[in-house]
Amino acid sequence: MQKVINSHCHIYPNKIAARAVEGIGDFYDLHMSLNGQIDDLIKDGNKVGVVHYLIHSVATVPKQVKSINEFIASEVNAHPDLFTGFGTLHPDSENVEKDLDYLVELGLKGIKIHPDFQQFALNEDKTFEMVRQISERELPMLIHTGDFRYNYSNPEQFKPLLEAFPDTLFIGAHFGGWSIWEEATKELKDYENIMVDTCSSFYSLSPQTAEDLIHAYGTDKVMWATDFPMWESESEMEMFDKIDLSKSERNQILYENAKRLLNVKV
Repeated sequence: MQKVINSHCHIYPNKIAARAVEGIGDFYDLHMSLNGQIDDLIKDGNKVGVVHYLIHSVATVPKQVKSINEFIASEVNAHPDLFTGFGTLHPDSENVEKDLDYLVELGLKGIKIHPDFQQFALNEDKTFEMVRQISERELPMLIHTGDFRYNYSNPEQFKPLLEAFPDTLFIGAHFGGWSIWEEATKELKDYENIMVDTCSSFYSLSPQTAEDLIHAYGTDKVMWATDFPMWESESEMEMFDKIDLSKSERNQILYENAKRLLNVKV
């Protein structure tokens, strides 16, 4: 079986997982069959040969940052060969630098933010200050990008960050623009400091359109992901398999690109 890395997974403590999943479902008007817990993540991934996961969560308010990062770090420590963890930050925190130092101390390897959930724009001054500190520590950033309903993370907000911090690697979730996939790809594809993941996209894209987006960015800059708990691995893989890609291109997207980024040893 092909080795796979799932490069976008939200996880939650068991006691709040149901509430968190319900909140996501309400935000996107989507019913999810997965429960957001670790056991369910691993069970789902085993069906398609996932050997490693990038896990994270998002602090919707600043007071959640510390506890979320400690939870993600604890799961990485419990499954060191299976998980890489990205921490969360919030630009409205009383001390972003302290939060960032603690995140690094915990052993987390990057940052995940969701401007639409967290309600700040990528091109605000406070965001630039937060990213400046992240850039100084040479950490990659995974960013939820795109939403036709809001104007927090669309290309016009994202591009100034890409230009201001050319040495920082940004990962634009959902082909760089959920719900505005083709527009986002056109705007973002030529930036050298961006990678993208495929999650929460295939359900709305034809195989030909998905192929076009992949080749626009380049197969060395695309990573397969499910946005757990939003989509099941088997259905995401079935849709991925319909895209006309070579064996080498498939291996890059399913495994090699994320392995290189996360420095995974499997």
